[in-house]
Amino acid sequence: MKAYYKSINHDFNLLHGDTFELLPQFNFKFDMIFADPPYFLSSGGISIHSGKVVCVDKGNWDKSMSQDDINSFNLKWLSLCREKLKDNGTIWISGTYHNIFSVANCLTQLGYKILNVITWEKTCPPPNISCRYFTYSTEFIIWARKSAKIAHCFNYKLMKELNGNKQMTDVWKLPAIGKWEKSCGKHPTQKPIGVLARLIQASTEPGAWILDPFCGSGTTGIAANLLGRRFLGIEMEDEFLALSKARREEIEDIYIRDNYLGRLEKAKMILPQENFVISDASDTSYGIPWL
Repeated sequence: MKAYYKSINHDFNLLHGDTFELLPQFNFKFDMIFADPPYFLSSGGISIHSGKVVCVDKGNWDKSMSQDDINSFNLKWLSLCREKLKDNGTIWISGTYHNIFSVANCLTQLGYKILNVITWEKTCPPPNISCRYFTYSTEFIIWARKSAKIAHCFNYKLMKELNGNKQMTDVWKLPAIGKWEKSCGKHPTQKPIGVLARLIQASTEPGAWILDPFCGSGTTGIAANLLGRRFLGIEMEDEFLALSKARREEIEDIYIRDNYLGRLEKAKMILPQENFVISDASDTSYGIPWL
């Protein structure tokens, strides 16, 4: 197995190809998985972006499918991902109503235990064009662990401290992606680094390995590396792989890296002591095939 890209210290790794074909080729287990699978929304609709009417077609990977096909798709990738989780590992899946209910049913069917369903309320949602129903302003993020009987990692005290020393609820009011996160280019479904930073801090310790089977622009990996975690992303599209590589190479610049961390700290997404530096991940004792 040959990596498309490996960072200098091997903490950010990309594989080029279909996640259904690549995941069965290795036995490595991850501490956490984040997945932003297709929502199957690209059917010729329109939306508002930066004050302009735009088409929401994102590519062939997001074309509409029947409900049976969506369920089969979700069962397949969630089954493969379960095999790649450590026994105490957890998975986060983002989505809208178009796909998330299917994901929840598949998780239960496969033996995962659903821990929370986070409601992410966006601070600046696009307006509703038809004015015939309420404006869509939220996405959902399901958090589940591999086994019902084996305890998972949850950094409760850290989450409480980031929330003004109050228990953090399952409703998060967070901004959408900022311009500073698009310096290397744009992805049509790019997630904010701040959202991924919260998920990663909540459910992993420094040095953990994180998998993203539909990694897009690599936001999961950028957040993971900023927080001292290690990352493997799988992506089919050459354009998005190139974008991920450019974003990771960008934060080799200490000034840019510190700027990103400073923005996250100012937004109260991380604490000052979260500025981790990790060791080289290329030690062969890990038995990692893409290294």
